[in-house]
Amino acid sequence: MNELIGQLRASLGPGVVLEGPDAQARTHSASGRPLGAPIAVLMPASTRDVSTILRLCHAARQPIVPWGGMTGLVDGCLADGALALSLQRMNRIEEVDPLGATMTVEAGCVLQTVCDVANANGLFFPLDLGARGSATIGGNIATNAGGNRVIRYGMTRDMVLGLEVVLADGTVLSSLNRLIKNNAGYDLKQIFIGSEGTLGIVTRAVLRLRPQPVSQNIAFAAVDAFDRLPRFLRHMERTLGGMLSAFEVMWEDFYMLVTTAPAKGRPPIPHGHPYYVLVEALGGDQADDSARFERALTAALEDGELVDAVIAKSQAERDQMWALRDDVVQLVRNFPIFIFDVSLCIADMEEYVADIRHALAERWPRSTLVVFGHLGDGNLHVIAGVGDASAEARHTVESIVYGALRERGGSISAEHGIGLEKRPYLGWSRGVEEIALMRRLKQMLDPANILNPGKVLAP
Repeated sequence: MNELIGQLRASLGPGVVLEGPDAQARTHSASGRPLGAPIAVLMPASTRDVSTILRLCHAARQPIVPWGGMTGLVDGCLADGALALSLQRMNRIEEVDPLGATMTVEAGCVLQTVCDVANANGLFFPLDLGARGSATIGGNIATNAGGNRVIRYGMTRDMVLGLEVVLADGTVLSSLNRLIKNNAGYDLKQIFIGSEGTLGIVTRAVLRLRPQPVSQNIAFAAVDAFDRLPRFLRHMERTLGGMLSAFEVMWEDFYMLVTTAPAKGRPPIPHGHPYYVLVEALGGDQADDSARFERALTAALEDGELVDAVIAKSQAERDQMWALRDDVVQLVRNFPIFIFDVSLCIADMEEYVADIRHALAERWPRSTLVVFGHLGDGNLHVIAGVGDASAEARHTVESIVYGALRERGGSISAEHGIGLEKRPYLGWSRGVEEIALMRRLKQMLDPANILNPGKVLAP
């Protein structure tokens, strides 16, 4: 190892290889999740640096774990006994093309920065996450991040036109495509999007931008029966003519949590309803769009799909409504908790939540279950508290949550990836043939198994 560290220092220059206290200071994410104890932390400043690092690590058969904003929740960045590769210094926005509506960025660029620069150029990057101020574009790509506006704009892979990736042996695969339509052979970037750094290291990306919305309309609505939620969703999609950008549903337990002290949020609609919905529409004319939005809500009320609704009348009120949905800090008030990010058909959600709530209560009578999520795209966040943080309790809770999902053909990971935490359950959402093909891809692109080893696929 000393020989490899020496080669890295000689090839990369000062300030790139951090050891000792400098490395140990980086062993926890901003949210406090452990990142393990890496042998050293590498801080490359260019794609050439990344290529050099991987070439030397490949020759030495040395495992290396990529770090982005380290906001993940599935232990995908644990780097015990490995070298950690932080792309923090590779954070430049290289080009904004207003005519082509693209932006070329380095992988370490923070999502919020991308959004701000797009806005400053009259454009819009629609990826929106609670961790927008810390998450990086490289991490978003590596996990195929979703977020709040998938219902209209899709996942991260729908916002990426081209990639530059460094392969395990140091080869630089530069495919910085700027075209929306390009069917010249295999779309190789899709192999790396969502691969969690196990097949290659993303270093640069061409992002697809959209026209900057001129209008934003947001409402909170209360619904008294689950079967009215999908009817309300389809009504808003149809009536708004493509402007619906978010449809966030909160079960009553989550709504109570974020609108009751010590939470700072206050309820825009009184408590006492089983479901609450945040609806957002983005458009091109505030006056016309506001009138259409109000008509759509009024029709839903008159048809009995809603029991109450309130429309934000100012930007401050719009921000306050979104703050309720983003206030996940309140969840840790009942620590220890187990956090799940799952996906399933909307028609199965009511029964699914009831089944896991019942199973948890049978095992732990004082258990809690908090549910919220992007119902419009089938994604729920499920937070279970059973008063026990042991490995045995975790396994039992996982078996309950994922077992009820497995029998309904759902996914154990909607948008957070697999990492280490969900690896034992990958076969509950993917077939034997699918996993076998994943292994063949891994073997082909990383035969020495140095890239984020053990993540996604067991050794």
